[in-house]
Amino acid sequence: MKHFLEAYLSWVRRVLPSPLSIALILTILTACIVLLVGEHDRDALGLIKQTWSEGLWSSGLMVFAMQMMLMLVLGHILALSPPVRTLINKAVQPCNTTAKAAMIVSFFTMIVALFNWGLGLIFGAIMARKVGEKAHAESLAINYPLVGAAGYVGLMVWHGGLSGSSLIKVAEGGHLASLMGEGYARILPAQISLAETVFAPMNLTVSLALLIAVPTVLYFIGQRLSPTRIKLQPHTFEALDDGNYVGAELLDHRRALPLAFGVMILLVCFGLAQESGWLSFFTPNNINLLLFGLCMVFHPSIASFNYALEDAIKGASGILIQFPLYFGILAMMRESGLIVWISDFFIRISTSLSYPIYTFFSAGIVNIFVPSGGGQWAIQGPIIISSSQELGVPLHKAILAMAYGDQLTNMLQPFWALPLLGITRLTARDILPYTLLLFLTGTVIFIAALLLF
Repeated sequence: MKHFLEAYLSWVRRVLPSPLSIALILTILTACIVLLVGEHDRDALGLIKQTWSEGLWSSGLMVFAMQMMLMLVLGHILALSPPVRTLINKAVQPCNTTAKAAMIVSFFTMIVALFNWGLGLIFGAIMARKVGEKAHAESLAINYPLVGAAGYVGLMVWHGGLSGSSLIKVAEGGHLASLMGEGYARILPAQISLAETVFAPMNLTVSLALLIAVPTVLYFIGQRLSPTRIKLQPHTFEALDDGNYVGAELLDHRRALPLAFGVMILLVCFGLAQESGWLSFFTPNNINLLLFGLCMVFHPSIASFNYALEDAIKGASGILIQFPLYFGILAMMRESGLIVWISDFFIRISTSLSYPIYTFFSAGIVNIFVPSGGGQWAIQGPIIISSSQELGVPLHKAILAMAYGDQLTNMLQPFWALPLLGITRLTARDILPYTLLLFLTGTVIFIAALLLF
């Protein structure tokens, strides 16, 4: 097993360049495929030039990129707020062995990630870090890399939660038609609500199974690992405050302004939820509004919010640059007929029973190279919609199959682990052996659900 894991880590380092390099390679590869197999009754080179440049800056998709970036940033800011950190400190108090720590960290991380993926990612990282600091302060022997892996498991459940990129986008009125073009507007539903995806019986069963299975697996692994003593000094997320402020500077360092503004936002959210219905409330814009309000209420000052913002914005840089590249890829695939060609291929080899399984595995493979649920939905979504319509597969089930495949291979792809690794001071080599085992656990659960429901 040790030899296999070392070989796997070596393979990851050899075949996976940086996510930006992957986006550039995929852009070039898509352009070459369009030239070779695209619709030959059109000027392929002119098609690439026009559609790619227009797709890069598609106004609707750029809104999507901004929504996803804000969701990560605001979730990160909320995780750094004093109340959330206090909650984390209380949650890690029972963590005096590796097995208990891994079980507790993974359970709470997944619960938070089902609400918001950005919050869950940073919540798990800070929680794992606090366990390490507790072990250092109390001279406890633990296996810290396993605890770090437990703090990353929120990325294995997030896409089935309230902030899942594809699920909240299809809940927006008109999104499906805008993604597919005017020709599909008459045959597609206006929206697919969260009642059909997040709160569908299949997804609730999957989420519950993961909440039970993942902590249990980590608990038994933790019982069989050799613990060691670690040295990890406390790391503070507090903004410096010398108290020497005058005039308008006081606004940035007092509680009143963010509290008043945050309460106002939360009241607006409550009103919107009452008007639209609680399930219909959870659109990308409303989720971000809710997160913004919570950040304002939970941070003690504007200065504290800005300090957390500086730390959070680093993790969103990949979305800012990479999403437009994926939008350009989508435009080339759609206008050249590649999406129809790929859809026809899946239709030929699939039945209504096997198609969700094919979608699950293909989404997992795509996620290794396109480590972004939003970017992946932009590329794979039109194929899923078209194929589902032809095969008569319920669209919500096909979208959930994509979501499951996307989130599962985060356990193999360390891109989103970068913030966690920075906070915990671990390396990808430390946590990947354990996340690989979680990948196998999740595979069984996801496939069973897709076959049984």
